[in-house]
Amino acid sequence: MAKDGITGILHIYTSKNNTHVHLTDITGAETLSNASCGHVVKRGAEEKKPWAAMKTAEKVVDEALNKGITSVHVRIRAPGGIKSKISNTPGSNTVIRTVSRSPIRILSIEDVTPIPHDGCKSKGGRRGRRP
Repeated sequence: MAKDGITGILHIYTSKNNTHVHLTDITGAETLSNASCGHVVKRGAEEKKPWAAMKTAEKVVDEALNKGITSVHVRIRAPGGIKSKISNTPGSNTVIRTVSRSPIRILSIEDVTPIPHDGCKSKGGRRGRRP
């Protein structure tokens, strides 16, 4: 753990169209900072851009430094399920890069994307979907 200051958990949720960054204390019960790309851009079409994710991360990092956070554990979540092809999207990579360049120290990075355990049956039938 960190010698000085407070340790927090940085939750990153990245979908196809948006990025949410949520900072909690080490228990995960109390929210210290929360932002999404909609807070920093004017148009909805810009929410999916890596620039918006970078500005969102900078906003959360500034609030974290004001509250005395010096180190974080990062948890990345992406859309899971049977149709998911990629788990890390450009928004999550940009957020991690922005946090690592700040004075906040990253202690661990964990992928908490939901994985189905014999859940719903995927579309297509016995021979799969045909065009």
